[in-house]
Amino acid sequence: MTVLLAIEGGDGAGKGTAATNVVERLRAAGRSATVVSFPRYAETVGGLVLGDLLAGRLAERLGGAVTPEAAAVLYALDRFESRGVLAEALRDHEVVVLDRYIASNMAYQAAKVPAHAAEALMAWILELERGQFGMPAADLTVYLDTPVDVARGLIAQKRARAYTDRTFDENEADVALQVRVRENYAAMAAAGLGGRWVTVAGAPRTTAEVAEEIVGLVG
Repeated sequence: MTVLLAIEGGDGAGKGTAATNVVERLRAAGRSATVVSFPRYAETVGGLVLGDLLAGRLAERLGGAVTPEAAAVLYALDRFESRGVLAEALRDHEVVVLDRYIASNMAYQAAKVPAHAAEALMAWILELERGQFGMPAADLTVYLDTPVDVARGLIAQKRARAYTDRTFDENEADVALQVRVRENYAAMAAAGLGGRWVTVAGAPRTTAEVAEEIVGLVG
């Protein structure tokens, strides 16, 4: 039976590195594993538009900010368009590690609305992605909890991204947003929203320590 493992966390939390290291360790142990990263900026219509959104180009063209609901649909569309890729990965591997998944959409969009509206927006996104779009539930979601100030330092060390030449994209540049995102993730993890969650401390722990703990959770 294939395990679908989602690694979640704010920008700069170390999700991509953790996903890669977990897959390497699983393969070294003789298990078949692969990573699917979202958004898929260059492979889907949703991903291409999201690149423009995060680079600030979409708001410039529209003459105003993109609503959280519209952004949520774009992130969900990126995954909907990727159903075949995900299905193939689940068919061919014992463990599929996701670098961001549905919870990311929920945490970020809910951070952009008043606190009293956050819960309803999260529920709407979950129904959109899992109910309407039929995306599979993760067997385990790992929340990689990294302090915002530490995460910002790690973002500054990232290689250039295809969708922007900025050091910080629109979401990354908004420190207050990142704080609210972290709070949303902590709340979702504590509530076990949408399935099983485990919180794993990120940096300043080493990447090896983080990967070892996550591999232990996979079983």
